[in-house]
Amino acid sequence: MARGEEEEEEWVWVRRPSTAEAEWWGGGSDPDPSRPLKVVFTGPAKHWTDAAPIGNGSLGAMVFGGVASETLMLNHDTLWTGVPGYYTNPKAPDVLAEVRKLVDDGHYSEASKVAFDLAGHPSDVYQPLGNINLEFGDSHLEYAAYERELDLRTATAKVKYTVGDVEFTREHFASNPQQVLVIKISASKTGSLSFVVSLDSKLQYNSSVDGVRRIVLEGSCPSSRIAPRENLSNSPTGIQFAAVLDLQVGDAGVVQVVGGKKLKVEGADWAVLLLAAASSFEGPFKKPSDSKKNPKEISLNTLSSIKKMSFSQLFAYHLDDYESLFNRVSLQLSKGSSKTSEENYFGRHKAERPQAVKTNSFSLLTKDSLVSTAERVKSFKINEDPSLVELLFHYGRYLLISSSRPGTQISNLQGIWNKDIEPAWDAAPHLNINLQMNYWPSLTCNLSECQEPLFDFIGSLAVNGSKTAKVNYEANGWVAHQVTDIWAKTSPDRGDPLWALWPMGGAWLCVHLWDHYTFSMDKSFLENTAHPLLEGCASFLLDWLIKGQGDLLETNPSTSPEHYFIGPDGKKASVSYSTTMDIAIIKEVFLIVLSSAEVLGRTNSDLIERIKKTLPRLPPTKIARDGSIMEWARDFEDPEVHHRHVSHLFGLFPGHTITLEKNPDLCKAIDNSLYKRGDLGPGWSTTWKTALWAHLHNSEHAYRLVKQLFDLVDPDHESDYEGGLYSNLFTAHPPFQIDANFGFTAAIAEMLVQSTMQDLYLLPALPQDKWREGCVRGLKGRGGVTVSICWKEGTLHEARIFSENHNSFINLHYNGVTTAVKLSHGYIYTFNRFLKCLRMRPQSEVTTFP
Repeated sequence: MARGEEEEEEWVWVRRPSTAEAEWWGGGSDPDPSRPLKVVFTGPAKHWTDAAPIGNGSLGAMVFGGVASETLMLNHDTLWTGVPGYYTNPKAPDVLAEVRKLVDDGHYSEASKVAFDLAGHPSDVYQPLGNINLEFGDSHLEYAAYERELDLRTATAKVKYTVGDVEFTREHFASNPQQVLVIKISASKTGSLSFVVSLDSKLQYNSSVDGVRRIVLEGSCPSSRIAPRENLSNSPTGIQFAAVLDLQVGDAGVVQVVGGKKLKVEGADWAVLLLAAASSFEGPFKKPSDSKKNPKEISLNTLSSIKKMSFSQLFAYHLDDYESLFNRVSLQLSKGSSKTSEENYFGRHKAERPQAVKTNSFSLLTKDSLVSTAERVKSFKINEDPSLVELLFHYGRYLLISSSRPGTQISNLQGIWNKDIEPAWDAAPHLNINLQMNYWPSLTCNLSECQEPLFDFIGSLAVNGSKTAKVNYEANGWVAHQVTDIWAKTSPDRGDPLWALWPMGGAWLCVHLWDHYTFSMDKSFLENTAHPLLEGCASFLLDWLIKGQGDLLETNPSTSPEHYFIGPDGKKASVSYSTTMDIAIIKEVFLIVLSSAEVLGRTNSDLIERIKKTLPRLPPTKIARDGSIMEWARDFEDPEVHHRHVSHLFGLFPGHTITLEKNPDLCKAIDNSLYKRGDLGPGWSTTWKTALWAHLHNSEHAYRLVKQLFDLVDPDHESDYEGGLYSNLFTAHPPFQIDANFGFTAAIAEMLVQSTMQDLYLLPALPQDKWREGCVRGLKGRGGVTVSICWKEGTLHEARIFSENHNSFINLHYNGVTTAVKLSHGYIYTFNRFLKCLRMRPQSEVTTFP
């Protein structure tokens, strides 16, 4: 044990663990706070994707960092077009029967055309709130020493520059505890701060000064996705909203009202701007016209509740809240060479070593000038800087914390950030990969609370989806299709069945319900939230399945998301039967319901009996003539072999029905499928493939796709790119979609730790020659375990596993070695690379960081 005792000193706690696991595992104290986690910019934003995003889950802003004039683009997660909808089509059953007959007869192209009549209305559209406009005047046209950064450790965006001999600093953060956006502007020389502030919006709005130091903006969202041009008085009321800005200035400053809409500050040392916002949205089932909420009054009350709080107090509450989530996980990666991390930033082609300097709260690398994150992305293909992987990994966690909190709306296709009245794809949550990917990191990366809005939303989908299932398909249970919105739309989208006709969206979301239970072991959640929704989903799937060839059941009509095939008649089609993804999701849900019923002691129901009888009749996953996984029930010709979706590989990840150990032949076919698809694709496709390669334990190919994502996208020519990163590290489809930010974080976690309820895999896809040394702390595994791992020279050095509340038996895996382990709750277990348990200590006795 001498060796173990000696190594113990490498892991130092800065305070004693509390009884709560969140505090016990990282608890607001990062193990290496000196490592910078900052997105750095060397100038003001020229494009929206150069700006820095901040958010508190519902209220968000993009900080451009302009000097003479600045704009903060604002968003609120409840601002959408539309009103509650009727997500049914009484004509659908007759059309469905016709489509099924055409499919049965092998007329797939004709079936694809008739299936257009199964389409519904399009989703509604996410809207921008407005802008905070700051005008500093012509005196700020000439400036020097410009610095701008987004600090992921503190969730603050900062801007600093000098004009003459005066240094100006701006600090921005979005407070979740106080539900306000906070901006502090300060000058290093007394009386040097002067500016004008105003609010405006792209939506219908009115803005005015209310009192001496307050601006109120009130507006409304369109009641339909295309605002009516006539009879505005007769159109239904859309969501109403308000934003209120309070201004505080130091004693030296003077505030004046300009034109009834602006506030002018002169001769101040500092100023603090506080903005609160609210809307009349009261849930997906209440019309805005029936809402009793007063957005202005709510915003005023929010500001009134903090009127005695200083900037320092607001920041302290913000930081305490944010760090309680962010600091649960740390990641350190190293090539294992003697080079410093600063040298890695620049790459081998730089002859001189840069110096790290700290100026006030800024810590930025210099070599005559700042090094922007964009430049680091451009250099990644050369230097493969591991610290940039760390930054992008944590950026995904930052964005999830900033865009999805308990009580907020779900993180949509752009999180909560949007500048356009008509954003790409309406910024609507898409259920054939994108919304699910948004929440992939929530469990493995120790942010389970951030997933709560998803469960609330699934509950709303089940309400509307039961009507869609009954009317459209004459089925029990509930269903949701490919796209949705704030009103919990569940009917097919308008347009081509290629994407619109996909009734598996709700079923895929149900996997998240079970995953939450397996990670948390929260039986109350399973019983009261997950299981009723799972039962409703399974009821629909049982009714959706119809008799196929022989004794097998089939789904008909069926599409593989957004992917055509060539039928036997040589015609292009999208509609057939029993696509591989359909059956994989159905099998997944059925097995989950059986497992859930077993946990809850509800195995004697009619539903469970039906599922048990149905499972053996589901078609098996097939291997095509070329050795790949068959995407459709027949081995159709694929006109686009490099298609962006890899839907037919769902069973491996994020599904759980295919594993290397149990299904080696299928995994070989998945390997062939991934080679056949190729590596190129949008950001979300790249990160999904990364996770798939990780689950094949192919570290080389997983890392190849990690590297591929580091491609700096030029916003002026973004159509020339597939995937990549913008200068603010937003991921590109292009255009911007946030899903790949989350997918990247999840994929890195899957490279380092994978789990089932019975198995825990350590470093299953570690690229040993790229990250030769490293540590990850605080990742989660199924069964309620928390995992920390350190490795040296590409080999496991030490792993620590902790279960706070549950005893369990697991098979621990590393590098071909498997050890059966019994974990007693409340104990920390330490293992070496041979999976020998070096220590087992009660949590109460541990004073070192596990």
